[in-house]
Amino acid sequence: MVTAMKELELKYGCNPNQKPSRIYVADGSDLPIQVLNGRPGYINFLDAFNGWQLVRELKQATGLPAATSFKHVSPAGAAVGLPLDDTLRKIYWVEEGETLSPLACAYIRARGADRMSSFGDFIALSDVCDESTARYIKGEVSDGIIAPGYTEEALALLKQKKKGNYCVIQIDENYRPAPLEHKEVFGVTFEQGRQELAIDDALLSEIVTKNRELPEEARMDMKIALITLKYTQSNSVCFVKGGQAIGIGAGQQSRVHCTRLAGQKADNWFLRQAPQVLDLPFLDDIRRPDRDNAIDTYIGDEYMDVLADGAWQKVFSEQPPVFTREEKRAWLDQLTGVTLGSDAFFPFSDNIERAHKSGVCYVAEPGGSVRDDVVIQCCDKYGMVMAFTGIRLFHH
Repeated sequence: MVTAMKELELKYGCNPNQKPSRIYVADGSDLPIQVLNGRPGYINFLDAFNGWQLVRELKQATGLPAATSFKHVSPAGAAVGLPLDDTLRKIYWVEEGETLSPLACAYIRARGADRMSSFGDFIALSDVCDESTARYIKGEVSDGIIAPGYTEEALALLKQKKKGNYCVIQIDENYRPAPLEHKEVFGVTFEQGRQELAIDDALLSEIVTKNRELPEEARMDMKIALITLKYTQSNSVCFVKGGQAIGIGAGQQSRVHCTRLAGQKADNWFLRQAPQVLDLPFLDDIRRPDRDNAIDTYIGDEYMDVLADGAWQKVFSEQPPVFTREEKRAWLDQLTGVTLGSDAFFPFSDNIERAHKSGVCYVAEPGGSVRDDVVIQCCDKYGMVMAFTGIRLFHH
């Protein structure tokens, strides 16, 4: 049970000059949370409450434990608790022989989608945080966590982070907010009904392409994509494979820019699994974040920043060969079975063309564009399966 609390004073708002700052329930009800450790701030709670809603819905939709890694009120990654193969264990820095719970697998996958963006994340878990999950979190750079509970061993591990200042929040999993929500901007209060739309099989029933074969795994990935988009700052696009987001494009004014951003992140996720990346000869004392940064540079266009003389010696025991554009394209051509979700319709087929380059075979989007026929034709050209959901998922 959480301890009753009417309001919580925060250190400051979005920025240090924005004071005073607090959270409370407008009708005078008790807050549905208890702070078990640390002092969460304004942005921490924005991430925490959005993240909690996301993982709760993922658990409801899939029946699997779920986790998300939030940064600046959008998920950097989200996933359900499917086992990790040896390659994923290696690119996610899992210690050899380490036993992982399903919840730990969910967070490791969520963190692994975009490890650079997840640096200093706020974590949300659908289930009680166990020791296996906490032990992995302890080794990552993170600002805090929200979950419906913590085992004694997990809480002890988390309290050791950040010199004892790691933010640990427990939320009442039975809490349900009022059906109307309010937001104030420039002294004006906005009111709307909460976004309570269920993401289920019925939402994916209108398949509009010639190819209508939607495997159960892809159906689950569509749900993961759409639920993730439901809590991602719009415009937003999400690539999913094997129960986890592998690329999220958020907050772009142009949808194709979202698709390009998410597609590049999905490409980076897969490039990390290439043999020449897995075998990079890192120095023994290089920390995880520095390895992540070096890998991101190595597989990108600015690879000489880490391969030039005087630079590679700081990271590697020997100079790695250049991962050429042709070699990267050949590796990326092996990526397939990816699912793409969009929070609003695709107005042009350029989004599908870009998605195809990142192995997309399944698409879920609202439909309703005057160019739907052109977008469908592009999907048919590549043998994709596309479902029109009929609903938009803008989040601001």
